[in-house]
Amino acid sequence: MELTKITKPVRGRLAVAAAALSLAVAGMVVASPSAGADPGHDAAPSRPVGWASTDGGVTGGGSAGAANRFVVHNRAELINAVNNGGQPNAPKVIKVVGNIYGDDAGDGTHLGQQDYRPGWDLDRYIACYGPDAMEWSDSRYPDCGDLRRGRVMGSNAEKAQIQITLGSNTTLVGLGNHAKLTGIYLTINGGSNIIVQNLTMESPIDYFPSWDPGDGGGSWNARFDAMSIVTGTHVWIDHVTFTDGAHPDSAAEIGPHTKIVQQHDGLLDMEDGTNLVTVSNSVFDNHSKTLLLGSGDSKGDRDRGKLRITFVGNHFIDSEQRSPRVRFGRVDVVNNLYTAATDDPQRPILTPKLGGPGYFLGLGLESQIYSRYNAFDYTGPGADSSIIAWASGGTRFFDRGSWFNGRKVDAIAVARASFDQAKAEALADAAADGTEPPAWTAESFQPTVDWNPDDVYQLKPLHSERQVTRSVLANAGAGRI
Repeated sequence: MELTKITKPVRGRLAVAAAALSLAVAGMVVASPSAGADPGHDAAPSRPVGWASTDGGVTGGGSAGAANRFVVHNRAELINAVNNGGQPNAPKVIKVVGNIYGDDAGDGTHLGQQDYRPGWDLDRYIACYGPDAMEWSDSRYPDCGDLRRGRVMGSNAEKAQIQITLGSNTTLVGLGNHAKLTGIYLTINGGSNIIVQNLTMESPIDYFPSWDPGDGGGSWNARFDAMSIVTGTHVWIDHVTFTDGAHPDSAAEIGPHTKIVQQHDGLLDMEDGTNLVTVSNSVFDNHSKTLLLGSGDSKGDRDRGKLRITFVGNHFIDSEQRSPRVRFGRVDVVNNLYTAATDDPQRPILTPKLGGPGYFLGLGLESQIYSRYNAFDYTGPGADSSIIAWASGGTRFFDRGSWFNGRKVDAIAVARASFDQAKAEALADAAADGTEPPAWTAESFQPTVDWNPDDVYQLKPLHSERQVTRSVLANAGAGRI
């Protein structure tokens, strides 16, 4: 099966938001420090609010001495700084200048698919699933076995090139307004006390996604996030712009069953007991599976009592789903702006009512989302407030004061309706299959959660839709501190 490529007009929603921002902050000038200068921390918020501020808070590499402060311009310098003289968990401050590429070969060239796995052919890979793309066979063609093994080998080679892992006690901050990580798979694996600030992060391309014919009507699965936190604690992500950048899904190839060949996984995923994280003043732009908290319903032994995360002052632009999608966690979602449209020229966001997967807040198993004063803007033909919440095993949800298209909205009623529908469908499926229904279907929806942010930390939210929208447009994203 030969894959085809689709093209759509360049999206204008982010440009509109940027124009609004320019008007809002007209007259402000932000100087860009020189590469060798120490920017200090005067221009940036010095400490987080929310969950990351509790139990000692986050200081990152603030106590680092002069020998442990780095200004980096390329991948090799970044890797050297992260290693920190063989002490990757000792305090360090790393300042990024310009654009650092994950595929930088170190000799002035950039690596690509054929460098990671010479001879790789996605069309040939799909052909090994047969004419209906439903069943793999090593013997279907002489090269199928090599292709199956080659996909894994190519993916591992790409991972070895693009993954950079931050150790504990790290501050990674962009200098000036244009610091960027392009195609880097930034990870935290067990690290703590980490700050990532003032960076644009363009998600990496997975050149070797896998096709799963048994996932619904078939699905592509990419491997790499822009950023992933596994068992990380006390992490603050602030003024970061997460984006697919030059490689949006609208430019991707079309594979079997008219499914887009997914090149990206999440923008920011957190799992395996990650805890005490604040994501503030950041932008999540034009992505499908944006933010996943908790990697599976079977991971409760790792995640219960953890995944305590705050999202405050962020802008979700054309985020199709998972903004965030939560399992097990106590998550504070406060003063965020969501903008999407059914008729967006590049990424039309369609809810299940309209035949798509679109939603903003995902209520997964044992999740406890406390939503307050968020502005949900969703326009275009067929757009309605059902986009706010989607229940998938979650039975509890609370909202206070949020708006839909500028008017007060009963977000709890939206969540309840989604839960009722999900429960009815799960019970019907179990009856049809002769199996036991999921345990959560024995519960009723509860319009409350067992925690309150005001009992844990001080965070005063803005109480008007106009204030929230203006504040987010003026402050969210890289280059705005």
